[in-house]
Amino acid sequence: MSIKKGMMQSAVVYAILVLLAAATLFPLLYTALQALMTPAQSSLYPPKLIPERLYLDNIRDVFELIPVGTFIGNSFVTAAAIMIGQVCIASMAAYAFVYIRFPGKSFWFILFLSTMMIPWEVTIIPNYLTIKSWDLLDSYQGLTIPFLASAFGVFMLRQFFLQLPRELFEAARIDGAGHLRHYLTIVVPLSRPAIASLSVYVFLNSWNMYLWPLLITNSDKMRTVQIGVSMLQFEEMSSWNNLLAGVIVVLLPSLLLLAVGLKGLVRGITAGAVKG
Repeated sequence: MSIKKGMMQSAVVYAILVLLAAATLFPLLYTALQALMTPAQSSLYPPKLIPERLYLDNIRDVFELIPVGTFIGNSFVTAAAIMIGQVCIASMAAYAFVYIRFPGKSFWFILFLSTMMIPWEVTIIPNYLTIKSWDLLDSYQGLTIPFLASAFGVFMLRQFFLQLPRELFEAARIDGAGHLRHYLTIVVPLSRPAIASLSVYVFLNSWNMYLWPLLITNSDKMRTVQIGVSMLQFEEMSSWNNLLAGVIVVLLPSLLLLAVGLKGLVRGITAGAVKG
Protein backbone atom coordinates (compact mmCIF):
# COMPACT_ATOMS: atom_id res chain seq x y z
CA MET A 1 0.00 0.00 0.00
CA SER A 2 2.80 2.39 0.85
CA ILE A 3 4.39 1.83 -2.58
CA LYS A 4 1.10 2.50 -4.37
CA LYS A 5 0.50 5.56 -2.24
CA GLY A 6 3.95 6.89 -3.04
CA MET A 7 3.40 6.28 -6.77
CA MET A 8 0.05 8.07 -6.65
CA GLN A 9 1.58 11.04 -4.86
CA SER A 10 4.36 11.20 -7.44
CA ALA A 11 1.81 11.02 -10.26
CA VAL A 12 -0.18 13.88 -8.75
CA VAL A 13 2.95 15.99 -8.31
CA TYR A 14 4.07 15.37 -11.90
CA ALA A 15 0.57 16.13 -13.21
CA ILE A 16 0.55 19.45 -11.36
CA LEU A 17 4.04 20.27 -12.67
CA VAL A 18 2.97 19.45 -16.25
CA LEU A 19 -0.07 21.73 -15.92
CA LEU A 20 2.05 24.55 -14.51
CA ALA A 21 4.64 24.10 -17.28
CA ALA A 22 1.88 24.15 -19.92
CA ALA A 23 0.39 27.31 -18.42
CA THR A 24 3.84 28.94 -18.43
CA LEU A 25 4.70 27.93 -22.00
CA PHE A 26 1.28 28.64 -23.52
CA PRO A 27 1.79 32.43 -24.03
CA LEU A 28 5.13 31.82 -25.75
CA LEU A 29 3.71 29.06 -27.94
CA TYR A 30 0.64 31.15 -28.79
CA THR A 31 2.86 34.09 -29.76
CA ALA A 32 4.95 31.92 -32.06
CA LEU A 33 1.90 30.39 -33.74
CA GLN A 34 0.21 33.77 -34.21
CA ALA A 35 3.38 35.16 -35.75
CA LEU A 36 3.21 32.43 -38.40
CA MET A 37 -0.43 33.12 -39.37
CA THR A 38 -1.75 35.34 -42.13
CA PRO A 39 -3.60 38.50 -41.02
CA ALA A 40 -6.87 36.92 -42.15
CA GLN A 41 -6.29 33.80 -40.04
CA SER A 42 -5.32 35.73 -36.91
CA SER A 43 -8.46 37.89 -37.10
CA LEU A 44 -10.88 34.97 -37.15
CA TYR A 45 -13.32 34.50 -34.29
CA PRO A 46 -13.12 32.22 -32.45
CA PRO A 47 -9.35 32.45 -32.82
CA LYS A 48 -7.42 29.58 -34.33
CA LEU A 49 -4.45 28.15 -32.47
CA ILE A 50 -2.77 26.24 -35.30
CA PRO A 51 -1.92 28.04 -38.58
CA GLU A 52 -3.09 26.36 -41.78
CA ARG A 53 0.35 26.97 -43.30
CA LEU A 54 3.56 28.68 -42.28
CA TYR A 55 3.38 32.34 -43.23
CA LEU A 56 6.86 33.87 -42.92
CA ASP A 57 6.04 37.25 -44.44
CA ASN A 58 5.36 38.64 -40.96
CA ILE A 59 9.00 38.14 -39.99
CA ARG A 60 10.13 39.68 -43.29
CA ASP A 61 7.87 42.67 -42.70
CA VAL A 62 9.46 43.23 -39.28
CA PHE A 63 12.89 43.64 -40.87
CA GLU A 64 11.43 45.99 -43.49
CA LEU A 65 9.45 48.18 -41.08
CA ILE A 66 12.19 48.80 -38.50
CA PRO A 67 16.00 48.39 -38.49
CA VAL A 68 15.92 45.23 -36.39
CA GLY A 69 19.56 44.41 -37.12
CA THR A 70 20.69 47.74 -35.67
CA PHE A 71 18.50 47.32 -32.61
CA ILE A 72 19.75 43.79 -31.96
CA GLY A 73 23.35 44.97 -32.36
CA ASN A 74 22.81 47.81 -29.88
CA SER A 75 21.20 45.45 -27.36
CA PHE A 76 24.02 42.93 -27.76
CA VAL A 77 26.76 45.54 -27.29
CA THR A 78 24.98 47.04 -24.27
CA ALA A 79 24.25 43.68 -22.62
CA ALA A 80 27.77 42.36 -23.28
CA ALA A 81 29.41 45.49 -21.87
CA ILE A 82 27.25 45.42 -18.74
CA MET A 83 27.90 41.70 -18.30
CA ILE A 84 31.68 42.09 -18.57
CA GLY A 85 31.69 45.12 -16.28
CA GLN A 86 29.56 43.49 -13.60
CA VAL A 87 31.51 40.23 -13.65
CA CYS A 88 34.88 41.98 -13.35
CA ILE A 89 33.82 44.47 -10.67
CA ALA A 90 31.74 41.96 -8.70
CA SER A 91 34.46 39.32 -8.70
CA MET A 92 37.12 41.77 -7.49
CA ALA A 93 34.83 43.22 -4.82
CA ALA A 94 33.81 39.74 -3.67
CA TYR A 95 37.48 38.74 -3.47
CA ALA A 96 38.20 41.76 -1.29
CA PHE A 97 35.33 40.94 1.07
CA VAL A 98 36.55 37.34 1.45
CA TYR A 99 40.35 37.45 1.38
CA ILE A 100 41.43 40.97 2.35
CA ARG A 101 41.28 42.19 5.95
CA PHE A 102 40.28 45.81 6.50
CA PRO A 103 38.48 47.65 9.30
CA GLY A 104 34.69 47.35 9.32
CA LYS A 105 34.56 44.71 6.59
CA SER A 106 31.27 43.21 7.80
CA PHE A 107 29.71 46.64 8.21
CA TRP A 108 30.66 47.76 4.72
CA PHE A 109 29.41 44.51 3.23
CA ILE A 110 26.03 44.86 4.96
CA LEU A 111 25.84 48.50 3.89
CA PHE A 112 26.68 47.46 0.33
CA LEU A 113 23.98 44.79 0.36
CA SER A 114 21.42 47.26 1.67
CA THR A 115 21.51 49.00 -1.72
CA MET A 116 19.60 45.97 -3.09
CA MET A 117 16.55 47.20 -1.16
CA ILE A 118 16.49 50.53 -3.02
CA PRO A 119 14.10 50.32 -6.00
CA TRP A 120 15.57 51.20 -9.37
CA GLU A 121 12.79 53.76 -9.89
CA VAL A 122 14.19 55.79 -6.98
CA THR A 123 17.61 56.19 -8.62
CA ILE A 124 16.54 56.59 -12.25
CA ILE A 125 16.21 60.39 -12.10
CA PRO A 126 19.60 61.00 -10.37
CA ASN A 127 21.21 58.60 -12.86
CA TYR A 128 19.58 60.41 -15.77
CA LEU A 129 20.74 63.82 -14.51
CA THR A 130 24.26 62.46 -14.03
CA ILE A 131 24.42 60.96 -17.52
CA LYS A 132 23.00 64.17 -18.98
CA SER A 133 25.58 66.31 -17.15
CA TRP A 134 28.32 64.09 -18.58
CA ASP A 135 26.84 64.59 -22.08
CA LEU A 136 26.40 60.83 -22.54
CA LEU A 137 22.77 60.77 -23.67
CA ASP A 138 22.12 58.64 -26.75
CA SER A 139 25.40 56.74 -26.36
CA TYR A 140 26.66 53.31 -25.36
CA GLN A 141 28.34 54.83 -22.31
CA GLY A 142 25.03 56.23 -21.10
CA LEU A 143 23.34 52.87 -21.61
CA THR A 144 25.95 50.91 -19.67
CA ILE A 145 27.66 53.01 -16.97
CA PRO A 146 24.81 52.98 -14.38
CA PHE A 147 24.73 49.17 -14.46
CA LEU A 148 28.41 48.23 -14.31
CA ALA A 149 28.26 47.44 -10.58
CA SER A 150 25.74 45.25 -8.81
CA ALA A 151 25.34 44.33 -5.14
CA PHE A 152 23.68 41.08 -6.17
CA GLY A 153 26.71 40.02 -8.19
CA VAL A 154 29.06 40.77 -5.31
CA PHE A 155 26.88 38.83 -2.88
CA MET A 156 26.56 35.84 -5.20
CA LEU A 157 30.30 35.55 -5.92
CA ARG A 158 31.23 36.17 -2.29
CA GLN A 159 29.06 33.25 -1.24
CA PHE A 160 30.83 31.06 -3.79
CA PHE A 161 34.31 32.27 -2.83
CA LEU A 162 33.61 31.38 0.79
CA GLN A 163 33.31 27.73 -0.23
CA LEU A 164 36.78 27.59 -1.78
CA PRO A 165 39.32 25.82 0.48
CA ARG A 166 41.14 28.34 2.61
CA GLU A 167 44.22 26.14 2.39
CA LEU A 168 44.66 27.19 -1.25
CA PHE A 169 45.00 30.79 -0.17
CA GLU A 170 47.49 29.93 2.54
CA ALA A 171 49.52 27.78 0.14
CA ALA A 172 49.56 30.57 -2.44
CA ARG A 173 50.81 33.05 0.16
CA ILE A 174 53.56 30.64 1.22
CA ASP A 175 54.62 30.34 -2.44
CA GLY A 176 54.92 34.11 -2.60
CA ALA A 177 51.76 34.78 -4.58
CA GLY A 178 50.09 38.11 -3.97
CA HIS A 179 46.41 38.86 -4.04
CA LEU A 180 46.38 39.59 -7.79
CA ARG A 181 48.04 36.30 -8.70
CA HIS A 182 45.85 34.34 -6.30
CA TYR A 183 42.75 36.02 -7.74
CA LEU A 184 43.66 35.40 -11.37
CA THR A 185 45.20 31.92 -11.19
CA ILE A 186 43.21 30.23 -8.41
CA VAL A 187 39.97 31.97 -7.46
CA VAL A 188 38.69 32.87 -10.93
CA PRO A 189 39.37 29.45 -12.56
CA LEU A 190 37.72 27.62 -9.65
CA SER A 191 34.72 29.94 -9.73
CA ARG A 192 33.77 29.44 -13.36
CA PRO A 193 30.30 27.98 -12.57
CA ALA A 194 29.35 31.00 -10.45
CA ILE A 195 30.85 33.46 -12.94
CA ALA A 196 29.03 31.76 -15.83
CA SER A 197 25.70 31.85 -14.01
CA LEU A 198 26.17 35.51 -13.11
CA SER A 199 27.08 36.28 -16.73
CA VAL A 200 23.90 34.66 -18.06
CA TYR A 201 21.75 36.37 -15.46
CA VAL A 202 23.22 39.82 -16.11
CA PHE A 203 23.13 39.45 -19.89
CA LEU A 204 19.44 38.47 -19.90
CA ASN A 205 18.48 41.31 -17.55
CA SER A 206 20.42 43.82 -19.64
CA TRP A 207 18.96 42.48 -22.89
CA ASN A 208 15.43 42.98 -21.56
CA MET A 209 15.91 46.56 -20.31
CA TYR A 210 13.20 48.91 -21.54
CA LEU A 211 12.71 52.02 -19.39
CA TRP A 212 16.33 53.22 -19.25
CA PRO A 213 17.05 52.89 -23.01
CA LEU A 214 13.71 54.57 -23.72
CA LEU A 215 14.68 57.46 -21.44
CA ILE A 216 18.17 58.25 -22.70
CA THR A 217 18.11 57.29 -26.40
CA ASN A 218 16.69 59.61 -29.05
CA SER A 219 17.80 58.22 -32.40
CA ASP A 220 17.16 54.92 -34.16
CA LYS A 221 20.88 54.26 -34.37
CA MET A 222 21.04 53.87 -30.57
CA ARG A 223 17.66 52.29 -29.84
CA THR A 224 17.72 48.82 -28.33
CA VAL A 225 15.64 45.91 -29.48
CA GLN A 226 13.00 46.24 -26.76
CA ILE A 227 12.28 49.80 -27.90
CA GLY A 228 12.28 48.64 -31.50
CA VAL A 229 9.47 46.17 -30.92
CA SER A 230 7.23 48.90 -29.53
CA MET A 231 7.81 50.85 -32.77
CA LEU A 232 5.78 48.19 -34.61
CA GLN A 233 2.63 49.69 -33.08
CA PHE A 234 1.35 52.58 -35.13
CA GLU A 235 -1.28 55.19 -34.26
CA GLU A 236 -3.29 54.49 -37.40
CA MET A 237 -3.34 50.71 -37.02
CA SER A 238 -1.67 47.84 -35.20
CA SER A 239 -0.70 44.70 -37.08
CA TRP A 240 -0.60 42.17 -34.29
CA ASN A 241 1.02 39.59 -36.56
CA ASN A 242 3.99 41.86 -37.18
CA LEU A 243 4.17 42.83 -33.52
CA LEU A 244 4.18 39.21 -32.37
CA ALA A 245 6.71 38.32 -35.06
CA GLY A 246 8.92 41.09 -33.69
CA VAL A 247 8.54 39.67 -30.18
CA ILE A 248 9.70 36.26 -31.44
CA VAL A 249 12.72 37.81 -33.17
CA VAL A 250 13.61 39.60 -29.92
CA LEU A 251 13.16 36.47 -27.81
CA LEU A 252 15.27 34.14 -29.93
CA PRO A 253 18.75 35.36 -28.81
CA SER A 254 17.81 35.35 -25.13
CA LEU A 255 16.13 31.94 -25.40
CA LEU A 256 19.22 30.48 -27.07
CA LEU A 257 21.49 31.94 -24.40
CA LEU A 258 19.20 30.68 -21.64
CA ALA A 259 19.11 27.20 -23.17
CA VAL A 260 22.91 27.10 -23.34
CA GLY A 261 23.56 28.59 -19.89
CA LEU A 262 20.60 27.32 -17.86
CA LYS A 263 22.53 24.42 -16.32
CA GLY A 264 25.39 26.68 -15.25
CA LEU A 265 22.95 29.32 -14.00
CA VAL A 266 21.13 26.89 -11.71
CA ARG A 267 24.35 25.24 -10.54
CA GLY A 268 26.02 28.53 -9.73
CA ILE A 269 23.06 29.96 -7.83
CA THR A 270 22.47 26.81 -5.77
CA ALA A 271 26.18 26.45 -5.03
CA GLY A 272 26.37 30.02 -3.80
CA ALA A 273 23.40 29.52 -1.51
CA VAL A 274 24.83 26.58 0.44
CA LYS A 275 27.12 28.51 2.74
CA GLY A 276 26.60 31.98 4.17
